Amino acid sequence: MASYNFSNDVLFEILSRTELKTMKKCRILSKECKDLTFESSFTRLHAQRTTTMVGYLLQSLRRANRVDSLFLSIDNPDLDRKITRNFLDFLSERVPVEILATVDEGLVFCCTRQFRADKFYICKPSTQQSEVVPSPNPRHFTEKVGMLVLGSNPLRFKIVRLSDAVHDEVEHARPTYSEVGFDDECYGHKRYHCEIFDSKSWEWKQSDDLMLSYYDVLNNKPAVSAQGGLHWLMYNMDQCNYNILSFYGDNDNWATSSLPDFLCRNNRRSTNLATCEGGLALICVDRDSNSVDVWVSKDCFWIKKLRVNLESFSEEIGHVCVNSFYNADTLFIIGLWTAIFYNFKTRESKNINLPLNYQTPELVYFIQSDFELVRFKLEEGKEEEESLH
Repeated sequence: MASYNFSNDVLFEILSRTELKTMKKCRILSKECKDLTFESSFTRLHAQRTTTMVGYLLQSLRRANRVDSLFLSIDNPDLDRKITRNFLDFLSERVPVEILATVDEGLVFCCTRQFRADKFYICKPSTQQSEVVPSPNPRHFTEKVGMLVLGSNPLRFKIVRLSDAVHDEVEHARPTYSEVGFDDECYGHKRYHCEIFDSKSWEWKQSDDLMLSYYDVLNNKPAVSAQGGLHWLMYNMDQCNYNILSFYGDNDNWATSSLPDFLCRNNRRSTNLATCEGGLALICVDRDSNSVDVWVSKDCFWIKKLRVNLESFSEEIGHVCVNSFYNADTLFIIGLWTAIFYNFKTRESKNINLPLNYQTPELVYFIQSDFELVRFKLEEGKEEEESLH
């Protein structure tokens, strides 16, 4: 078979017209293809040529513990308005819908909160499709939820839920330490119940409990999906360092890894876990300077990728949060009632004013979705048929 050497311009033209699923598969062909598809100019043109929904879902609390959500983008200015404000109203117009987890493929795991009648859904906002998901154990108090896509043809995904065992409901008084007789394995640790929902079986499975150090504190950010797993950043109050908690859906295994000492310095104003061009990354904001250091994980090592100067935000540096990478050269920054898309290569920023109840959004999720209909739940005997296409 003859080989062809395409210039980047030709690749740009071809890939920017390719449907989202195919474009993502092309990233493994070469480093050139991968780098090109993460550029800001490509992201903008691809979204316009293929009608791809790309941006952020923001969720905030309103009065009386009611939740509100909206969709933000700088590359989809002409999308239907029903996708921007209250884009989950198609699930329930009378009951607020709370986002629990998302994946880049455009799926959202959410629930409607009602007294003793919570209802859970998996949905695709771009097509307004939804499917009811069985409820996880109602006696457990949710600490963390994450979602991971394992395959797209046929679609298969997993949802993992961690619940702090301290909040277990019991019918009698909680026993004392002497009554329980904790052994060395449990002493100094926290126990989390783990439930896993598999779309293949369409049911929750109770997994082995997860044991973490008593001093490990999970941050309040959503799980980061990269390198075949879900990842959360933890801070150890005793050792004053960061660890990463990871869940791998192919074998339902958990793993923890420590960050090097030079990434745990006390002069950091903030450290966030993120994805950068498909890989796992750390966004570190210095306390005493207007700069951001980006470190990426490669072959079990952390390598400094770049430093971004934030001089243009010097006056409000104490009030902004560098949330994530929108694409290879654009940072997504949250300020007071403001969302900022900052291209650090051109030093241009696009600011979007947020509603009054979004002073500082509680949760921010990146999402990239096509408008193709999806089948959440496969009928019996359909799995083999789907995989042949």
